[in-house]
Amino acid sequence: MSDFNLIPLLPEIFLSMIAMGLLIVGVSQGNKVTPVICWACAGGLAIAALLLLGMNWDTHVVLNGMFVFDQFAGFMKLLIILGLITALALSVQYLEQEHMARFEYPILVVLAGVGMMMMVSANNLLALYIGLELQSLSLYVLAAFNRNSLRSAEAGIKYFILGALSSGMLLFGISLIYGFTGSIDFTVIGQSLGGLETIPFGVTFGLVFILAGLAFKISAVPFHMWTPDVYQGAPTCVTALFAIVPKVAAMALLMRLLFDPFMAAQEQWMQIIYFISLASMALGAFAAIAQENIKRLLAYSSIGNMGYALIGIVAGSPEGAGAVVLYILIYMVMTAGVFAIVIGMRRENIAAEQISDLGGLSKTHPVQAYAMAIFMFSMSGIPPLAGFFGKLFIFQAAVAQEFYILATLGILTSVVAAYYYLRIIKVMFFDEAVDGFDQAMPFARRAVLFIAVVFLLAFIIRPEAIIESAQSAASALFI
Repeated sequence: MSDFNLIPLLPEIFLSMIAMGLLIVGVSQGNKVTPVICWACAGGLAIAALLLLGMNWDTHVVLNGMFVFDQFAGFMKLLIILGLITALALSVQYLEQEHMARFEYPILVVLAGVGMMMMVSANNLLALYIGLELQSLSLYVLAAFNRNSLRSAEAGIKYFILGALSSGMLLFGISLIYGFTGSIDFTVIGQSLGGLETIPFGVTFGLVFILAGLAFKISAVPFHMWTPDVYQGAPTCVTALFAIVPKVAAMALLMRLLFDPFMAAQEQWMQIIYFISLASMALGAFAAIAQENIKRLLAYSSIGNMGYALIGIVAGSPEGAGAVVLYILIYMVMTAGVFAIVIGMRRENIAAEQISDLGGLSKTHPVQAYAMAIFMFSMSGIPPLAGFFGKLFIFQAAVAQEFYILATLGILTSVVAAYYYLRIIKVMFFDEAVDGFDQAMPFARRAVLFIAVVFLLAFIIRPEAIIESAQSAASALFI
C-alpha cells in the first residue's frame, strides 16, 4: 500500500540536512575547519545508522510508489553508511598531507551517500535515475579533487565522460521500457511483463541498455575501461571510497531491478549477466598479473570480485541473492583494510604506489605486513578466512541451480587471481627491505585496520549470525 509517510526516508532527510548545515559552516569558516567537518559528517552518518536501526524494517512503499523501504534496503543502507564512515576515517589525515583539506570533500561524500541510499530504495525508474545521478555527480567531483595533479584531473574527466555515456544508455533503456510497458513503476512493469507469454524484443533491447548503464557503475566487463585509470589517477582516499562503497549501492540496485520488475524476463537477463560475470572474472584475473601499480592492481581485483558477485545474481534464487549480499559485505571489509595500509604508503611525504614499495614491509612495519597478508589470503579465498566463505556460498548457489560451467570457471579464475595476491605477500616478506614509510599510522586508520583484521579472522567463530542476516535481507526481494 502506498502512502506519504516520510518516516522511511528519515536517514536520507537527516543526512541531507547535515550536509546543507555543514556546507554553511564550511563557507563561513573556510578550509581550516575541514577536519571538524569530516568528523561531524562521520558523526552524522553514525546517527543516521542509529535512526535506521530504530526503524521498522517491514516493507513500506511511500511517495506514491517511488520509494520502498524493506529489510533488504535497511541492510544495504547500513553497509553503505558503515562504508562511508570508514572512507571518511581513512581520509582525514591524507587530505592534510596532500594539501587537499577543503571542506567540500566530506560534504560531497555524504551527498554521494544520500544518492546511494536512494538507489537502494528506488521503486521507480525515475527514482533510480535520480539516486544514481546524485551519487555520480558527487563522485565525478571527488575523482578530480586534487586540483594540483594532472592525473587526478584526467581521472575526473574520464570518469565524467564515460559516466555521462552510461547515463545516456540507461535513460535510453528506460525510455524503451516505458514505451513497451506504459509505466516506469517497478510494480506495474513487473505485472505487465508477468502477464505475457513471451517477452517482446523491445523490452529485451531496453533491458540491455539499462544493464549496460548499471554495469558501468559496478566496473563490470565490458564497461570497466574507466576503472584502472580512475583508481590510479584519483587521490588515494577517493580511490578507497570508490572501492568500498559505490559498488554496494550499484549491486543492490541491480538486484532489486532484476529480482522485482524484470523477474519475468529472467531468461533474457540471465544470459547477459552470465557473460558479464564470466568476462569480469577472466579479465580481473589475467589483467592484474602484469600490474606494478598497487592501485591499478586493486582496480582489476575489484572487476574480478564483481564478476564473482554476479554469479549469485545469475543463480536467480534467494540463496544466490543472499550469497551476493554476504560477498559484498566481506569484500567491503577486505577492501577497507587494504586501503588503510595503501593510504599510508608515503616516503618523504610523497605517495608510494608501486608494489615494489612494499618490499621488506615485514621488517620495517611488521604489523602492517601481517595485516596485509591476512587481507591478501582472504581475497584469494584461503580458508578459514572470511573471503573463503564469501566465494564458497557464491559457488554453492551456482551449483544448486546447475550452473556448473560458470562455477568451475569462477574457481579457476580465482586460482589465477591468487597469484597476484600471493605475489604481494612474497614482496613484503621475502624481498629486500626498502626505506620505511613516513609517520606512524593515525588512530582512525589503525581502528579500521584492527576491525577489518578481527572480522576476517573471527568470521569462522560465529558465521551463522552474519550469513542468516544476509540471507534474511535478500529474501525480502522474493516476497
